[in-house]
Amino acid sequence: MTDASQAGARIPVPTVDPLVYEAVMQLTYLPVLLSGGHLEVHGREYVPPAGTPLIVACNHRSGLDPFVLARGLPPQSGRRIQFMAKQELFFPILGDIIRRGGSFPVDRDAKDVGSVRMALRVLQAGGTLGIFPEGSRAGGQLHGGVALMALKGRAPVMPAGLTRHGKRWVLRLGELLPYTLGARALMTQLEVEIERLSQPEFGQLWD
Repeated sequence: MTDASQAGARIPVPTVDPLVYEAVMQLTYLPVLLSGGHLEVHGREYVPPAGTPLIVACNHRSGLDPFVLARGLPPQSGRRIQFMAKQELFFPILGDIIRRGGSFPVDRDAKDVGSVRMALRVLQAGGTLGIFPEGSRAGGQLHGGVALMALKGRAPVMPAGLTRHGKRWVLRLGELLPYTLGARALMTQLEVEIERLSQPEFGQLWD
């Protein structure tokens, strides 16, 4: 076994505590409900059943985005999204909750090889990795790390677009983009799809 594979083997797979995950989903949806809001979801038929690697890549505009995105996946798929979350969130208590929910820290200001390896471990275990390719709520050009993880993890990428219109939160999920497209083509198509799915007004499917 090579040094690299030995290092990868030492990195544990981030696991999801189903009770914690569900509790967080319910609690974080309260602000939406208490404001009289609702979540409208399109494209759930594109989500494959659990057991195979999947990357969900979405635009990022609100601190609630990860929770709304996770809630939008169909329960019958059996998938739970595990996010690369900024390391600043991993302080006592909150950090423990985030970890038990299956997510893990990433240093956004450095080349965090450890978090990339952990993300690949999630994919190798047939998990669902959630990524915001814009890197922050400020938006902008997509970062190419999602293509690298798709290729190395042999995982298709599902583009997603989140928008908010008053009390309506709208989530659109798109068709899978295969990792076999290659890095450049994958990123080009992903950018186009996220932009398309992020546009307002797409029918009426209520959650």
